[in-house]
Amino acid sequence: MNASAKPVYMLDFMPDDWREAVTPYVDPTTVAALSSFVVEEYKAGPVYPRKQDIYAAYRLSPLASTRVLILGQDPYIKPGQAHGLSFSVPQGVRVPPSLENVYREMRDDLGVTPPPSGDLTPWCRQGVMLLNAVLTVRAGTSNSHKGRGWENVTDATIQALNAKTDRVVFVLWGAAAKAKAHLVTNDRHVVLRAGHPSPMNPTGFLGSRPFSRINAALTATGTQPIRWSPSMPRPS
Repeated sequence: MNASAKPVYMLDFMPDDWREAVTPYVDPTTVAALSSFVVEEYKAGPVYPRKQDIYAAYRLSPLASTRVLILGQDPYIKPGQAHGLSFSVPQGVRVPPSLENVYREMRDDLGVTPPPSGDLTPWCRQGVMLLNAVLTVRAGTSNSHKGRGWENVTDATIQALNAKTDRVVFVLWGAAAKAKAHLVTNDRHVVLRAGHPSPMNPTGFLGSRPFSRINAALTATGTQPIRWSPSMPRPS
């Protein structure tokens, strides 16, 4: 990097609506340190997701339309899987084991056929934000970017959603996600907790019926339910 070049600041690449909303909650010093770390990691590479997909969850779920947050841990660590959305993989990529369990629970909960692909972008377009607590990862090494500052940004994201006046359903799967529940203080919102859907966790997720519970929380305030699968009827 040219010595006279302006240092990279990661929030500058976040969509405008989200950047404005999270800025009051972040620590600029933490974000500056995170930015330097991320730049060097991508230089050393490989790092997932692609740079242009780091903020995919924000781009696909504008603040004003976000009504559900599903919180993951960090991106997938294998080539071709991570595309900036928690639990989701691009079209044509084999459905990972955790998402297989999510789809199994969808079938049991709603009695519908799960989507044919692991690409959950259609959820995002209905106001479901698929956010990881840590937005980047070194290839092959889970949690390799944990504790480097992304948590400050994603905690601020939860706080920005908490400040909304219309209902948001926060879906926290696993111990790390459930530890974020204290950030949701607005009584209008709903927090749903369950075990992580990973096959490594044999209890606590299957049978939790998150999809019907999310839709019930939305319709209770007159909001359209989420169409989780193409096999579900379209909302009237």
